[in-house]
Amino acid sequence: MSRPDQLAVFNVDRETVDVRVRQHHLLVDVLRDGCGRTGVKEGCESASCGACTVLIEGQPTLSCITLALDAAGKAIQTVEGLVAPDGSLHLLQKAFIDNHAIQCGFCTPGMLLAAVALLERNPDPTESDVREAISGNICRCTGYVRIVRAILAAAALEKSEASNEQTEVVQ
Repeated sequence: MSRPDQLAVFNVDRETVDVRVRQHHLLVDVLRDGCGRTGVKEGCESASCGACTVLIEGQPTLSCITLALDAAGKAIQTVEGLVAPDGSLHLLQKAFIDNHAIQCGFCTPGMLLAAVALLERNPDPTESDVREAISGNICRCTGYVRIVRAILAAAALEKSEASNEQTEVVQ
């Protein structure tokens, strides 16, 4: 006997979305089909590639193995949520573009969100820190040199901007 759909409330990219889900629905499917967040990619369907990475309460989470109902009511961030309300790109998105860290783009959303989580907890990462943070995300196109370079460049720029803001406040 099939279980009925139930209405669940999702907080996706600072937006409340009501979606009808079943107990077995995966978060990746609900985000893509129910919430229109097609930037969330489904790559391997087995938690091996990281393409489906989203942030739940700030923590990188593989949405291809997360039951949707387990994420209901929690703050979920997708790559679409990185863009500012005025349409400007996130610092990391700019750094990926500037450092040519994107080729096919399939892994990019997961890489970006893994990097966001890293920089939130460690604003001054080493190359080793970056490599560890993105180790659950597979890129088949670029290798990782440009991706690592982009994340380090974003961290340096963010640090520089924060330093400039502090200097302006002191003056």
